[in-house]
Parts: sequence; structure tokens; C-alpha cells
Amino acid sequence: MNAFPPIQQLLPHAGPMRLLEGVLAHDERETRCAVRAGAGSAFRDAAGDVPSWAAVEVMAQCAAADGSLRRGASGEALGPALFLGSRRITFHAAKIDAAAGLEVSARLAAGRPGGLLAFDCALHADGVAVAEGRLNVLPMIVEDLS
Repeated sequence: MNAFPPIQQLLPHAGPMRLLEGVLAHDERETRCAVRAGAGSAFRDAAGDVPSWAAVEVMAQCAAADGSLRRGASGEALGPALFLGSRRITFHAAKIDAAAGLEVSARLAAGRPGGLLAFDCALHADGVAVAEGRLNVLPMIVEDLS
């Protein structure tokens, strides 16, 4: 039994844009998620392949899940975050084998609550790194205007 909330509660993404299946593990350092079978269908090229650059979106969704879990644990309401960019992204393959067992991780590398956060992320296919790098995210403060 998975002790984590369903991924649809952690991410605002829906349909083919929700690339994660669910949270596999989460602690104060890192979140690991399973990637949906066939994930990346929205990114397939004319040959039906998923280019490795789509890993950036998969990694960003894992960082978003991490943020949602952290906010929930501290009693804060879930809210959006702004993906600011990435640094030192390394692609180890030209494409992602969507039929492989895909797992993504996001490790909090720097930042402070409510401020700019940096995550060291990696996408693995059957245990082999497909892409890795640092993503920068800014959680948004949402006020209830009602």
C-alpha cells in the first residue's frame, strides 16, 4: 500500500500531460516517482519516439510533487510553482524508451521555504540514466481573494 497521496492530488497536470504514475519514496532530501507507462505521448515525434529533452518535463513534475509533499507536511495549502530554468542538463541518450521501467528523482539541493529552490534531478530507464541536471523552481504565493 502506497502511503503517499495520489499523484493527481500533487500535480495540476491532467491527461497526457501528467507524466508521473505516483510517488515511490519521499523524505527530507529526495522524492522518487514512477513514470507512467507510455509517458511522453504528448512529446512523441513523427517516428513515434520520445526525445530525451522531454525528460526535463518529467523531472520538473517530480520536483513539483516534492514541493506538494513538503507543503502538505508543513500544513500549507498546495499551490503552483514557477519553473525558472535548468542548469547543467546532461542527456545520456537521444530518446526515452517509454516501454522501459522509468523512474525519476528530485533531490533538494539548495533554497529556502518560500524562496527559490534548486533540485538535482535524474531520469532513469531500467536503472540507466537517460538525463540529469539541476532545475530551479520558485513556489508561488497564492492569496485567497474570495
